[in-house]
Amino acid sequence: MSSTSAISDAALLGQLRLNDRKAFAAIYERYWKQLLAIAFNHTREKETAEEIVQDVFVALWNRRNEVAIRELGPYLATAIRFSVFRFLQRRKRRREIETTQVTADHYSPGEEEVFALFLKSYINDAVEELPDKCRLVFRLSRDEGLTTKEIAEKIGIAEKTVEAHLGKGLKTLRLKLKQSGLLTLLTFFN
Repeated sequence: MSSTSAISDAALLGQLRLNDRKAFAAIYERYWKQLLAIAFNHTREKETAEEIVQDVFVALWNRRNEVAIRELGPYLATAIRFSVFRFLQRRKRRREIETTQVTADHYSPGEEEVFALFLKSYINDAVEELPDKCRLVFRLSRDEGLTTKEIAEKIGIAEKTVEAHLGKGLKTLRLKLKQSGLLTLLTFFN
């Protein structure tokens, strides 16, 4: 048993803030396998998981004096999950952009209907990701054609709250369309 295995996470964090490379190495040895397992579980790619773990540890070292960490294990696990999420989002966006470029390169008039169906499906998926109340308000407005006042009365909230939910929903959808490259394609098909 090494001498660092008996040192608490709090003590290691204190030493890390003092630029102690041995404390950093001890933290790495203590957590890298667990973090690699989390990253691999989500990516199913060993090299990608290793890169994500490495990036999280590099960020920990670079921000050692800036971040207030209460519990090291949960902090690192959350950092890994967030990094995996960002990686998967970037990969998804890249694939969508590649797909939209192929679609734009091979456009024919009959594909407009296919694109419209794809866009509707994409928007429905994005709406499903909205928070529950926001999604409900959005669906009542767009799918059922209810007014702000009718929605407020139906679900028992203020009209201003309905407007806020609609604004949030539309802003989220615009952002998702922009990030996916579909907003650009919309202008292409129009």
